[in-house]
Amino acid sequence: MSQGRRYDWVDAAKGLSIILVVMMYAAYNVGKYTGGVGVLHYVIGFATPFRMPEFFLISGLFLSQVIEREWARYADRRVVHYLYFYAVWVTIDYVLKVGIAAHDIPGMLSGIAIAIVEPYGVLWFIYMLAVFSLVAKLAWQAKLPHWLVIVVAAALQMAQIQSPSYAVVQFCAYFVFFYIGYAGSPHVFRIVEAAALRPVLAWAGLALWALLEAFLVFWPDGHPAPMEMHMGLAAFPPLHLALAVLGAVALCTLGCLLMKLPYTGWLRWLGEHSLVVYLAFTLPMSAVRIIAQKTGILTGTSELSIAVLVMAVAAPVALYLLVKRFGVGEFLFERPAWAHIPGTPGSRAPKPAVAPAE
Repeated sequence: MSQGRRYDWVDAAKGLSIILVVMMYAAYNVGKYTGGVGVLHYVIGFATPFRMPEFFLISGLFLSQVIEREWARYADRRVVHYLYFYAVWVTIDYVLKVGIAAHDIPGMLSGIAIAIVEPYGVLWFIYMLAVFSLVAKLAWQAKLPHWLVIVVAAALQMAQIQSPSYAVVQFCAYFVFFYIGYAGSPHVFRIVEAAALRPVLAWAGLALWALLEAFLVFWPDGHPAPMEMHMGLAAFPPLHLALAVLGAVALCTLGCLLMKLPYTGWLRWLGEHSLVVYLAFTLPMSAVRIIAQKTGILTGTSELSIAVLVMAVAAPVALYLLVKRFGVGEFLFERPAWAHIPGTPGSRAPKPAVAPAE
């Protein structure tokens, strides 16, 4: 089930997660301009309780292996690593969209400055991973028991706190899942390993979970809209929290079962490079939608959103492979030696050492 020091099912689950993340943005981006609801809106509606929690839970699964490291090594891998890619891609986005397209240099510089304290656009996920890793380390250093951190984090999540600060809102909404991934990783691994030994029973369990999930999300009045999802019973905060954790574990189990099937290696590869896709999917997503609509090639919400999804995933992969092939632009997906904390692995080498984005 493992390949080297990686777990295939973890990468497969991350692959499913990044597809769901891009799918949401693709569906809502298309829905915004067509005013319609397509098939992907229903898929995203079903996945609403667990779509982002699953990504954060998986990100915390291996935290226990590094959290006891000295601060410099830990911060380099778990904080600086994410902030580097966040800074690079925030700058690229503002330069292209504001500096070049809108010819607004002051607005570009102002936006980049604000992005230091307020997570920017879809890149908020990477920003918050750095914040979550920092808070988890502080909790470990303070010797706070797992149950206490989880209770407090769960209370913040269910409180649905609103704040002028987007960072505060996202921290309250998702830190609990990152920490559950860290504290509950032995249980997640045991569940997935049990599923691998009893695949028929595991598939049956996933089918029951899917029926329950769909019922609670869409009943009695749950329905997707062009730009959002209105949930049914699943909107009740304690139930939403429970469904998020259950769905995250279900997706991990699904990843394990899919790795037993032929022709699924691409999903594992995609999960291994999920951060590459996350960093670079927004520009091709918008470009494909604009071109398709202006040329009239695709007009229906369903077919257009599916095309946008496929290209938004494929374009970053193609860009990454070109960068690797020609060695130009490696800083987009690999962290150079100067971006490491001095004295940590990768910070000193005869030639620039890199830490891959994946």
